[in-house]
Amino acid sequence: MIAIKRFSSADADFKARLDALLAFEGAQDDTVDRTVAGILADVKTRGDAAVIDYTNRFDRLSVSSMGELELPASALQAALDGLPTAQRAALEAAAARVRSYHQRQPLQGWQYEEADGTLLGQKVTPLDRVGLYVPGGKAAYPSSVLMNAIPAHVAGVGELIMVVPTPGGEKNALVLAAAALAGVDRVFTIGGAQAVGALAYGTQTVPQVDKIVGPGNAYVAAAKRRVFGVVGIDMVAGPSEILVVCDGQTNPDWVAMDLFSQAEHDELAQSILVSPDAAFLDRVAEAIERLLPTMPRQAVIRAALENRGALIAVRDLDEACALANRIAPEHLELSIADAENWLPKIRHAGAIFIGRYTSESLGDYCAGPNHVLPTSGSARFSSPLGVYDFQKRSSLIRVSHAGAQTLGRIAATLAEGEGLTAHARSAEYRLD
Repeated sequence: MIAIKRFSSADADFKARLDALLAFEGAQDDTVDRTVAGILADVKTRGDAAVIDYTNRFDRLSVSSMGELELPASALQAALDGLPTAQRAALEAAAARVRSYHQRQPLQGWQYEEADGTLLGQKVTPLDRVGLYVPGGKAAYPSSVLMNAIPAHVAGVGELIMVVPTPGGEKNALVLAAAALAGVDRVFTIGGAQAVGALAYGTQTVPQVDKIVGPGNAYVAAAKRRVFGVVGIDMVAGPSEILVVCDGQTNPDWVAMDLFSQAEHDELAQSILVSPDAAFLDRVAEAIERLLPTMPRQAVIRAALENRGALIAVRDLDEACALANRIAPEHLELSIADAENWLPKIRHAGAIFIGRYTSESLGDYCAGPNHVLPTSGSARFSSPLGVYDFQKRSSLIRVSHAGAQTLGRIAATLAEGEGLTAHARSAEYRLD
């Protein structure tokens, strides 16, 4: 019997139980942080030599030069050419859809001119170089390559540097093929904190990047936190989450499997079902019991459902939407009739999956929108990864002679009020 939590918004202790369900201790492990600090300092000081040492130690390799850790473009193309026909077609279709979606995103610069000739605006410029971290070995995710590299490429980033560990020399053909399709420029078979350090500080071989994106383990996350400020980072993501809002009319097996789809990621992943139909929650609970033994990752799914999963009864769909906004989930499924009509009630979610046929897994791979999404309630103030994350904006200010007469007096008055005399004089010197 799966001990998934079951409660109702009508319970006297509902708020306390919900808060406990959503609580996630994301604090860093001090041991991990100390280890990462040492690795980063070593990479910053010794460069390539440190990267080689750590790669040999952690990935069980015996290389002597960085040349052995960089893959030529021909290796990426060979991986693509060597895929089974169905895999290649699926990867190409997913890449095309992700690219098509993101090509509609680019931010354009803008400007306007005031009556006195003063020009104001914004210039949008792509980053020069971006580092893409991709998990390697058995935890290989070609979809992460597409979701991170394609928007960067669309944004106009000058160079994409990918790092991917190859424990025991194990290279994943799908990951390399995805790099070929996504337009990655260079690939180094390195991982962990040492790879983050190499990208952040640069070494004799690995060029320094402006921003690092992509998922990784606790050591990678800790390293990204530490190098932020030297370079930009996308986010430090928490465990994956799904919230399904259902009116009770969807096939309960579908909903159970949707909950599994996130639970199988990690024992700390969160899968929650909210419905005004208590009998439907019973049917989903039965489907969970029946389907779980068929899952290869059933131990992980069980742990996730028991640790942080829940089946929650609410009064109606209005309350369900209010609860969704309170939770601000990474993935929100609106598995309800006329789902579009409920969309205006949703304010906080990383991605919203509308209607019964829109499984979250389609968004992970091939729908088109990015699957790099805010977690742990940060959808209240954060957005999915997109083209805009690989661009920066510069303000444009061109003040005319006439404009300086007006703005100079305003600025001088405010500067004097702040006690900054040089600011005031700088503006006043330009007055007639």
